[in-house]
Order: sequence, then structure tokens, then C-alpha cells
Amino acid sequence: MTAVSRVDAFQRRHRRVGFPLAVLYKFVDDQGSYLAALITYYGFLSIFPLLLLFTSVLGFVLRGDQHLQQQIISSALGQFPVVGRDLATGRLGGSTLGVVVGVLGSLYGGLGVAQAGQNAMNVAWAVPKNSRPNPFKARGRSLLLLATVGLGVLGTTVVAAIGTTARAFGADLGGGSQVLVLIGSVVLNVLVYWVAFHIATGVDVGWRTLLPGAVLGGIGWQVLQTVGTAYVRHVANTAAVTKGSASSSTTNDTFALVLGLIAFIYLGALITVIAVEVNVVRAKKLHPRSLLTPFTDAVELTPGDERTYTDAAKAQRNKGFEEVDVRFLPRSPDGG
Repeated sequence: MTAVSRVDAFQRRHRRVGFPLAVLYKFVDDQGSYLAALITYYGFLSIFPLLLLFTSVLGFVLRGDQHLQQQIISSALGQFPVVGRDLATGRLGGSTLGVVVGVLGSLYGGLGVAQAGQNAMNVAWAVPKNSRPNPFKARGRSLLLLATVGLGVLGTTVVAAIGTTARAFGADLGGGSQVLVLIGSVVLNVLVYWVAFHIATGVDVGWRTLLPGAVLGGIGWQVLQTVGTAYVRHVANTAAVTKGSASSSTTNDTFALVLGLIAFIYLGALITVIAVEVNVVRAKKLHPRSLLTPFTDAVELTPGDERTYTDAAKAQRNKGFEEVDVRFLPRSPDGG
């Protein structure tokens, strides 16, 4: 028995070892990186209309308020592309047209993110094409998804504000308040993922089935938020320190922030897709998988392999009266 055969036999016998491998293989089978890239594209596309909307609103809010302008300029927002430059020069102005275009553009990008998210869910759960929501119903679900995510963002903002307000009124519990805020944020993240998974999936999946992936996604998103915030602060502090020096470069700072933003959105999308795959592999018992199944036909398929490939074939059904039958012919170890 070769080393590969021994490793394969071990992970087949120990399902807890084979589970992560099955999730990875399911992610590869579904082209999970491309699903995440599509979400990232629409997410990044929605950023610029949001910036236009934000700058227009700020132009109205900050008009004539020098104190508030200075507070925002000194924050990390002052280092953000476009907004930061206009804030620093005092050229930020409100525009009704900017608000309208910003709202419409943000809605278009947000709906694109939600549609891409639904597509990722349906691909992962191998929902047949004829069973997926029609274009009108899908966009209705997308609006519901946007509302769910929006409420989640509002909730985490309120939790963070409560912690800050408590410290301002002398109710600082030290590290305890930060822990409570962190726990509250994670719980809200999990709830948002849980509800979003239920809305976005084209078939009826039980709430309990969706919970493990929601927990994983909620924790992963919180970690990503913490790291992303630290990154933005690092870029902002670096820009503030080097500002005016010969070595400073506004272009480099802008590229660093924009590339970091793309990476942030992509990592968030990856976390979401992986969380979905965890639910699918667990619910459909798609583990263990054969160790070499992605690389060659000379393998002995496991029941998890057969269920995965059967689902993938039946997901291509376009009509209810279309029948897809999957059979696996006997294969010898050498692939003959």
C-alpha cells in the first residue's frame, strides 16, 4: 500500500478528518473562487455609487459646520479615496443629482451582490435550474436580502455605539464591555447569516441545517472586520505620518486602500461560500471523498463522491418534465 493509499484510507475511516477535505473538494467542484469573485465584482461596483451618495449627503450635512468637518477629516474617513481629498480642501458639496444617482447605482450594485449570492447558494445546494426562482421572484428575494444585511449593519453599529456611550457616561467595565460588544456583534452576524442563507436558497432548507454555516460565517466575518479595521487605521496613520514628506505618495495610498478594499470584499465572499459548503456537505453527507478524485479517474468513488456528482448532474435540469439519470460504471483501480 502506497503512502497516498494509506492517507486516503485514514481519512475515509475518520469522518472528522475527511469532512474538511470534502468541504474543500465541494468548493473546488462548485468553482467557489469564481462564485466569490462574482460577489466581489458587484460588491466593489456598488462602492463607488455609495461614495457618490455619501459625499453628496456629507455635503449637505457638513455645510457651514467647520467643527464637524475637522472631526471627520481627522478620522480614517479623511484618508478615503475622493472623499478624504475633498474634505481636506473644503470642496465637498451636496447635490440632489448625486444623491439620486448614488441611490440608483448603489441599489443596482446591491441587487447584483444579492443575485450573485443567490446563485452561489443554488450552485452549492445543487438546486435544479427549473426549481430556482424566476427573475422577478429572485429580485424580490434580493431586496429582502439587502434589507436583512442592512438591518444587521445597523444592529452592529448600535451595539458598538452602546459600548461607546456607556464609557462616555462613566459606565466603563474595562475589558468586560469590549467583550460584551464583541459577543453582541458576533451574535448579530450569525443571525444575519442564518436569515440570509434561508432567504437566498432556492429550496426549503431547515433552519437547524443552516445553523453551523451561519456560526462559521458570523465568526469569520467578525474576524475579517477586526483585521480590516486595523488595516484601514494602519493606512490612515501611515498617510498622516508621511503627509507632506518627499516619500509620501497619494497615489500609492489610494491604491493600497482600494486593493485592500477589494481583498476585504473577496475574503468576505469566500467566507460566505465556504460557510454554505459546510452546510451542504454536512446535510447531504457528502463526506468522506476519495483523496484523488479531483485528479484522476483511477479511483474508487465513495458514496460521498457519487452523491456529489449525481447532484451536480441533476442540477442541470432545465424543465420539470426533463429527466436526468446518473449511473456509475464499475471501474478498476487502474482506471480501465
